[in-house]
Amino acid sequence: MDKGLFIETGYISLIKAGEQLCGDRVVFTGDDGVRICVLADGLGSGVQANILATLTAQILATMSAGGMPVEECVRTVVSTLPVSRVRKVAYSTFTIVKIRDDRYVELIRFDNPHTIVLRRGENYPFEYKSRLIAGKKIYESRFEVEEGDVFVVISDGVIHAGLGGAYPFGWSRENAIRFLEMRYDPSKTAQQIAGTLAEKCSELYGGKPGDDTTIAVMKVRRPFIVHLMIGPPSSNALDGAICEAFFAAADAHIVCGGTTNRIAASYLDQPLEASLDYAGSDLPPMYALKGVDLATEGALTISRVLDYAAEYLSGTKLHYQWESKGDGASHIARMLFDQATDIRFFVGCAMNPAHQNPKLSLAFGAKFQLIDKLSKSLEQMGKRVDVSYF
Repeated sequence: MDKGLFIETGYISLIKAGEQLCGDRVVFTGDDGVRICVLADGLGSGVQANILATLTAQILATMSAGGMPVEECVRTVVSTLPVSRVRKVAYSTFTIVKIRDDRYVELIRFDNPHTIVLRRGENYPFEYKSRLIAGKKIYESRFEVEEGDVFVVISDGVIHAGLGGAYPFGWSRENAIRFLEMRYDPSKTAQQIAGTLAEKCSELYGGKPGDDTTIAVMKVRRPFIVHLMIGPPSSNALDGAICEAFFAAADAHIVCGGTTNRIAASYLDQPLEASLDYAGSDLPPMYALKGVDLATEGALTISRVLDYAAEYLSGTKLHYQWESKGDGASHIARMLFDQATDIRFFVGCAMNPAHQNPKLSLAFGAKFQLIDKLSKSLEQMGKRVDVSYF
């Protein structure tokens, strides 16, 4: 694949009505050379299905990332899964999507619905072959990918939506394809595409899913680099160095913290204007600074972004509170979660006494701990993250 392209990922699971745990499991893994998605659907629902799906997804993701052949992956899963005492079988369906940097994708599935591939907004009818491995009929496909391609991996909860109601025999993969084609928007992120389809499935189920329903999406897109600076450096002598690095080439710049914004304003030789609009939020207001895309308060705002990241990563929400709110944390969340593929943090190491105040109830003591947690969350979203300290 073109080294300038990025594989964006996202997923949403609807839990079967009456259950606490989802019987589907999604794992994204890989590095810059290969990006892998595994969706496993455990037999039945609830705890047992969750265990089967989790074991299957983790095994397949780890082995696939290690370059193991599909034969070995399947045999390992078949020999590892625990056998149900009631049904006397160990069973989890699965789909593997592996996109390589040589511009090819491999699709491997067992008993899940075929992956839906959108190319330029229309269904791409890829060819596949089948063979038996360890007694399981495995379908495989390999073809070249293009920028803008969207891979929609679904569990059978999607094609069963509306069963016995609006669609007596279930919604079907063909209906899901037509729906995705009609709702296609090249600006939508992988997560937004998953959410659009999940919302339709929820509607067809009348808000009470009759089966665990999961949509995992991989989208081939151009990178969007965001630089975020928070906190003044450990020495005033480093103000110029952090700003010079921060204002280097990027698609967007975010500055967090009052002192940090004043440093940026001095470097840019621009006035810093404080807003009096609290945007209906308990967070401090934002700033306006020419040359910066977003200027906000620091630790409290980033702590809220971290909360939003946990909500995003839960994979069970159709709508997020930060999608339409106007506070600084919501603006940052939209930029980092939806727009960014690469995030570069520039963290000043000066001590801020306010961060040691227990009355602030910050989940983490210092700003570098906040950034460490947020970095890990963004990496779980599939973002490429780099952190520099000054």
